[in-house]
Amino acid sequence: MKILLSNDDGYQAPGIVALYDAIKDLGEVEVVAPEHNNSAKSNALTLNAPLYVNIAPNGFRYVNGTPADCVHIALTGLLGYMPDLVVSGINNGANMGDDTIYSGTVGAAMEGYLFGAPAIAFSQTQKGWAHLDTAARKARELVQYLLAERKTDQPTWLLNVNIPNLPYEELKPFKVCRLGRRHAAEKVISQTSPRGDVMYWIGGAGAAKDDAEGTDFHAALQGHPTITPLKVDLTDHDALREWAQTAGRMPPQQGGQ
Repeated sequence: MKILLSNDDGYQAPGIVALYDAIKDLGEVEVVAPEHNNSAKSNALTLNAPLYVNIAPNGFRYVNGTPADCVHIALTGLLGYMPDLVVSGINNGANMGDDTIYSGTVGAAMEGYLFGAPAIAFSQTQKGWAHLDTAARKARELVQYLLAERKTDQPTWLLNVNIPNLPYEELKPFKVCRLGRRHAAEKVISQTSPRGDVMYWIGGAGAAKDDAEGTDFHAALQGHPTITPLKVDLTDHDALREWAQTAGRMPPQQGGQ
């Protein structure tokens, strides 16, 4: 079993080290991760600058690029093979609800999914790495179970997993949930630089807007590690007919050939 491991917090982050230690005996695990923190980089690829791969003393390979860069170059030449599973994380903080759109952790896993590899993104629900050993243990349990069930032999899938920062004994069973929703982000923070220029910092994430039963927000608050299957198709299928009718009412093109 060949597993590619990446993240968005950087190759030295406690989360990726803990996850590697937890799954390294489940197969041949290769680490290709960003050199620096790349949170909120989503699926961004670096197209206008060269990428360099270096090897850390512990054998981890790190790239001066985004999480998606790491997985992309790993799967298109660096490894020389297609892994059976792509794993991303463990992230320092939640990737629930709308977070998944921006998440570099999810972006790394999604890049593997786009190339046809099953993929999982792991995150802790709170920042600070509290009970990271628990998160790593639960991540191992899930990966081990999916491998035993031969889920990697089935059509490609993408899972988003969030694990509460709790002692192992206090965690409830895994729960499959839909994504919740957040309110709009907090107000941008403006400051004046020492040179007198105005600079802006993106505000914090908003509070949960839809945290009803059945959402990842609700289940995580109850102490459940959450599993949300994701897909990439952004098409609003329910609106296709309405927009086709709208386009059909447009006046004929004037003066064209």
